[in-house]
Amino acid sequence: MESSIVTLPQSFTTADAAAVIWLFGSWLAIGWLTEHPPRRHPSVSVLMKEYRREWMRQFVTRSPRIFDGNILFSLREGTSFLTSACMIAIGGGLALIGNTDQLAGVARQFDMDHVPALMWEIKIVVALFFVANAMLRFIWSHRLFGYCAIMMAAVPNEIDDPHAVPRALQAAEINITAAKSYNSGLRCVYFALGALGWLAGPLWLFMATTAVLAVTVRREFASGSRRVILARLP
Repeated sequence: MESSIVTLPQSFTTADAAAVIWLFGSWLAIGWLTEHPPRRHPSVSVLMKEYRREWMRQFVTRSPRIFDGNILFSLREGTSFLTSACMIAIGGGLALIGNTDQLAGVARQFDMDHVPALMWEIKIVVALFFVANAMLRFIWSHRLFGYCAIMMAAVPNEIDDPHAVPRALQAAEINITAAKSYNSGLRCVYFALGALGWLAGPLWLFMATTAVLAVTVRREFASGSRRVILARLP
C-alpha cells in the first residue's frame, strides 16, 4: 500500500516556522507568567483574586443582595457576548478558507501572488485556532459564573449561620476559576489578532506577536490600574 505524507507547501520558509514558534511560545509564556508571577510583582489577574474573595466576604453581610446578583449578571453577559463574537469569527474564517480567491486577489495587489492557496488556508487556520480556543474558554467561564450564582444563592441569610462564610468563600473560588478562564480567553483573542499578521508575511507575524505580547505584559504588570489595585488591596 502506498502511504500518503502530508507536507507543508514550499512557500513555508524557515522564517515562517520561526515566527509561528514565537507566536505560540509567547502565548504559552504570558499565560503561565500571568497565573504564576513573581511573588514581589504579582499580575493584575492574581491581585484581583483577593478582591473576589473580599467580595464574597462582604456578600455575606450585605442586605439585600441584589447588587451582587447584578454584578454576576454583567459578568455572564460579557462571556456570552464574546462567545457569540468568536462563533461569528469562526464562521467567517471557515467561509474564507472555502474561498481563498478573495485573498489571492488582495495578494496580487501586494505582489504576493506566488503564495499558494494552501498556505493561505494554513495562515487562517492558525488564527482560527486561537479564536476557537477563546470561544471554548468563554463558554466554560460562562458556565462557572452560573455555578457561582447558584452557590451564592445557597449562602444563608443569617450572618451567624456557621455555613455562611464557608459557602461564600467556596463561591469565591469558583468565581476566581471562572475569571481565570475568561482572562485566558481574552489572551487567545489578542493572539488571534496577532496571528493575522502572518497574512502579510513572517516578519509581520513576528512584529504583531511582539506587539500583542508587549501590550499584555504591560496590562498585567505595569499598568496604572494595577497600581491602583495594589494600593487598595484588601
